[in-house]
Amino acid sequence: MYRTGHWGVSLLVFAPFGFALLQAGYPELTFVAGAVMCWLAMLPDYDMRVPGLSHRGPTHTLLFAVLVGGVGGGGAYLLASNAGQTDSTAVMVGAFGFAVGTLTIVAHLLGDVLTPAGIRPLWPVSSRKFTLSLWTADNTIANHGLFALGLFAVAAATYLSVLV
Repeated sequence: MYRTGHWGVSLLVFAPFGFALLQAGYPELTFVAGAVMCWLAMLPDYDMRVPGLSHRGPTHTLLFAVLVGGVGGGGAYLLASNAGQTDSTAVMVGAFGFAVGTLTIVAHLLGDVLTPAGIRPLWPVSSRKFTLSLWTADNTIANHGLFALGLFAVAAATYLSVLV
């Protein structure tokens, strides 16, 4: 997928997460989660800029998703701790950072599994390739359609959170 398609998939994955955050009374965290997920939506594709890394290799795995989640969780925990939050609050903020980081990469993987090239998400345990082969990564209609669908999902989640 291209950037607009990955943003769309990120928004689709974010919508139920954002709905739950809004229902729990955390509009600020909802905004932060959505912004981070869109900002980092293309992170796995930086493998194309790193010599020696193959595209859709290690950065397109569940292991990488957990690694990014760990970095996000650790960073969020340190920020909360240094801001004087209680240890239990810092742990909750760290868990939030872990969830956002992991979900961001998982959303990217979901976008790439739609293409014929697919991904090998279980590397290094398995080299099995997963693909739905629905359309090529450069399909303009698919990329823009996913983006529109993602925007709709976030708008619907926001609207429903106000009604409930």
